[in-house]
Amino acid sequence: MIGTMSISAVSEYMPAALVGKDVSFSRVCTDSRQLAAGDLFVALNGENFDGNRFVAQVAEKHAAAAIVSEAQDVAIPQLVVADTAEALGWLGHINRKRSRANIVAITGSQGKTSVKEITGSILSQQFNVLVTRGNLNNNIGAPLMLLELEEQHQQAVIELGANAGGEIAWTAKITDPHIVLINNAAETHLEGFGSLAGVVQAKGEIIDSAPSTHTVVLNADDPNTRQWQERAGRRRCVTFALDASADYRAVNLTLTANGTRFDIESARGRIACFLPLPGRHNVANALAAAALCLEAGATPASIYDGLARVVAVPGRLCPVDGINNSRLLDDSYNASPSSFRAAIDVVAAINAGSQVRRVLIMGDMAELGSLTVKAHRDVGLYADACGFDELWSTGGCSELASESFGEGGRHFDDKDELINFAVDNMSANHIVLVKGSRSAGMDDVVQALRNKERI
Repeated sequence: MIGTMSISAVSEYMPAALVGKDVSFSRVCTDSRQLAAGDLFVALNGENFDGNRFVAQVAEKHAAAAIVSEAQDVAIPQLVVADTAEALGWLGHINRKRSRANIVAITGSQGKTSVKEITGSILSQQFNVLVTRGNLNNNIGAPLMLLELEEQHQQAVIELGANAGGEIAWTAKITDPHIVLINNAAETHLEGFGSLAGVVQAKGEIIDSAPSTHTVVLNADDPNTRQWQERAGRRRCVTFALDASADYRAVNLTLTANGTRFDIESARGRIACFLPLPGRHNVANALAAAALCLEAGATPASIYDGLARVVAVPGRLCPVDGINNSRLLDDSYNASPSSFRAAIDVVAAINAGSQVRRVLIMGDMAELGSLTVKAHRDVGLYADACGFDELWSTGGCSELASESFGEGGRHFDDKDELINFAVDNMSANHIVLVKGSRSAGMDDVVQALRNKERI
């Protein structure tokens, strides 16, 4: 946090009643277990918890004050508001407005976390950078990241996620970015968005946060880009693409199991690059990050060095040494129909000799609504069409994929049964893709099947 802030500052943005004297603080905490003396405690509420219950506890730990939805009988000052999560957002916004850092904000249905990490890798070659940690990308996480902005930060990379319309409108508003990027829109979280059109609309909310003098970076390969360009109005739009005509293009791709060589071509010239991640889709993510960074002031040297130093993110098509000298690709963090196709394409493109056996270990995809049955069947059909030898599934819906896959498809009642079978059958000629939605917990399968001697 930059300097100190008074508890009453929030009242400039939302109705609030101060109980006790106005005090200052230099750190905000939402977890009573992590609170230190002098911190401001924000009592967040949810369906299954009430942060107000912990105010007495933080008072005993000498918190400076608390933001609450109901006044508590404690000695510390309190700011009473209708929505403590909104108050947290305004706290993050106040700190962001104090910062002189260039703020870039990233959203998209797929790849946004990879784009965030690659963007951070590039910008850190040249600037002091704050990058969103983990999945702190929602209405709670985004303001917590904004509160981490310090005087020394020159750039900030803020990831904005959503499960429903209106969420990005709020987090983008408090983030107030200088440059925004939409990586793509796909059929994810449909129970919250309703349809792909709902996803497109929601991702476009990030554009509305950018003043007319700021820049919008868009994926020209995404069929929805025209709609986002129209939404951008007079804002400056720049595009990137692997296939379509764009301001930034990736050309001369050479794909291997260990990474990809390619050139970035633009009006600025040509930049030769190496990305130590497999797959064409990772090149697309790297290109998105490079375009964003060049617009944010990065040099070609920073682009090259930043891409070369990218480290695979666990759960996102991360190469892992498997048991019995097999090769795992851990893509267990999340899943959607299009991300399944992209991951299958990566494994299918690996040139590992005629003896290799490609296996998909699949868990359920969540939040697909009426598309659930078709989406799972389509994964099995696509894996078969791309030359996979076997598909091992677990979960209530993934059995549809092992059935549509045909010969070589096998379903297991639970993950333990699947793991036991895999341990007995995986060998050095196996390349195994492990993927499913976060709720499927396929990271448990990865941990069970990795080569513990090489960790």
